[in-house]
Amino acid sequence: MSENIDGTLIWAGSYTADSNGHGTGIGAIAAREDGSLSWLGTAVEAPSPSFLAVHPTLPVVYAVAEAAQTVRAYRRTGPFGLEPLGDAWPAGAAACHVSVDPDGRFIVVACWGDGNVLLYGLDDDGGITSRFAAPPAKDPHAGVDGGIDIATGGIRVSRAHASLMLDDGRIMTTDLGFDLVRVWNYFPDTGLLPDHQVALPVGSGPRHLVQHPSVDAIFILTEYSVEVALLLPGADGRFVLHSCGPATAGGASDGDAAAEIALSPDNRFAYAGIRGSNRISVLAVEGRGTRLRPVADVPSGGDWPRHHLVRDGWLHVAHERSNQVTTFALDPATGIPGEVLDQLVTGSPTALVVAL
Repeated sequence: MSENIDGTLIWAGSYTADSNGHGTGIGAIAAREDGSLSWLGTAVEAPSPSFLAVHPTLPVVYAVAEAAQTVRAYRRTGPFGLEPLGDAWPAGAAACHVSVDPDGRFIVVACWGDGNVLLYGLDDDGGITSRFAAPPAKDPHAGVDGGIDIATGGIRVSRAHASLMLDDGRIMTTDLGFDLVRVWNYFPDTGLLPDHQVALPVGSGPRHLVQHPSVDAIFILTEYSVEVALLLPGADGRFVLHSCGPATAGGASDGDAAAEIALSPDNRFAYAGIRGSNRISVLAVEGRGTRLRPVADVPSGGDWPRHHLVRDGWLHVAHERSNQVTTFALDPATGIPGEVLDQLVTGSPTALVVAL
């Protein structure tokens, strides 16, 4: 954090004109100690940088460009500026998520449009140097009645959506279209090779995921069924579906589509964003991470809560359609958001990440 910035620097992804959005690129936001936010400006113009990830040790940001079907590295310049670090690299159709290896060796990109899972090697400066495509997914529910692509109503297709770097060094990815979770091992010269996979219920639509550290439990938010699937590792290291329950205390509404899931810093609560009815659902984490119990649904404070960030007792929610980031204070005992503390106007925000 620069001494010229009053608070913590947050990078904001957005949809730009090529995706019918109102953003201009990657935005820079200052988050003050009292939880309020201020807009610093556009850090760098970029085409629909809808999801961002920050290098673990370098001032480098990675952004997917959904409509352009690329991924690019950006290097920090000055207090809150960014500049391209190398050229944009080809990704896949509707590249929608990027994550970074904790050791800074590679990034992984998931592509909603064609199901591609892509690994890109990084150099010592954080620049992209190579590209490897992982083996395509196969539908574990092929031929099952009701097996249609919920996004289009047609034939089911692979729709990779997110990746998570597991604590043991493996990588887990979700496939919304095939209701599938895949686990990978990384090899420097070949990229990702399959370890095993876990099928989730037909029509659930696994989207985003987090890992609870106590028992290595994985919480997966399902976009279509609006649930949280809980995966636990067995003695052989293979994950199994332990349970699947509602993501909300009050149940899903017609038109709901779950978006982001995040843990509180102390791992006692999980927060699920629900687009459509525009809620943030609070779930208590129990049994050292082996149980989730929905405790409250709170209006998100805007339209289409696509992503949210939990930090230092505050919840910041990026509302894609109402062009704002809403901030709540979190009750330290119950984890429940209180009244809206602040509203920051910004064009079509899609992701919020703390800068290095």
